[in-house]
Amino acid sequence: MSTLTETAEEPRTAPVRPAYRVTGRRVLASEWAKLWSLRSTWITLGLGLLFLVAFGLIAATRYKSEIGSTHIDRDFAASTAVSLSLFGTNFAQLALGVLGVLVTAGEYSTGMIRSTLAAVPRRLPVLWSKAAVFGLVALVVGTLGAFVAFLLGSGIVSGTPAAMSLSHAGVPRSLLGAGLYLGLVGVIGVALGALLRSVAGGISVLVTALMLIPGLVSLLPSSWQSDISPYLPSNAGQSTFALTHDSTSLSPGAGLLVFLCWTALALGGAAYRLTRTDV
Repeated sequence: MSTLTETAEEPRTAPVRPAYRVTGRRVLASEWAKLWSLRSTWITLGLGLLFLVAFGLIAATRYKSEIGSTHIDRDFAASTAVSLSLFGTNFAQLALGVLGVLVTAGEYSTGMIRSTLAAVPRRLPVLWSKAAVFGLVALVVGTLGAFVAFLLGSGIVSGTPAAMSLSHAGVPRSLLGAGLYLGLVGVIGVALGALLRSVAGGISVLVTALMLIPGLVSLLPSSWQSDISPYLPSNAGQSTFALTHDSTSLSPGAGLLVFLCWTALALGGAAYRLTRTDV
């Protein structure tokens, strides 16, 4: 007679999955990794740095060649090493602002934003992290470019009325202000990309706000210009790194405060749409 023995089977349990918490540091690390994984980031940042340095050197070289001649423009003759070195800021702001738009609007165009917000359901930490990461990168690139352009440009204009050194009053503040301005332009680009969710739309609004509107305001009566022009985003921001000021421009502190208000307005609009509408 055979004896059957039954062996008790061990209960099957599902594999334990590690518990992950969504923290601010991890969201920042995620956005940092996504930013540097794109080839366009390296290319556009390189272009922004190139524009800032190259156009500053071109302006300094032109001033050096024309100073003392009779046909030089009066405003150009009154330039300083700082204003000549920072001549490329208007071109660098386009590169950094466009890249800021791509940081957010690019995810909407590819559909990656759905995965991002599925991982971070509260949504707003994604916007703050994107703005903080790219704003910091744009700040570093802008500040580095401003100092490099000034050090090279001041050597070119040495011995001319425009000659200055880092020890001159206001020079460090102007160079740091230029870097801060470019960093905030990058943040505005991020906000516009999240607000409009369109690369073309974000870039169009950015260019209009920074370049087209100031030109249109210049067509208004002079009494209106003095009340409107200083408070436009680009004019207020540029007053933060201008070495000299007059009655038609804001002081560096006031200009920075106005430009911060424009930045906060753009971020507020982006935050409202991100939390109120579907992706």
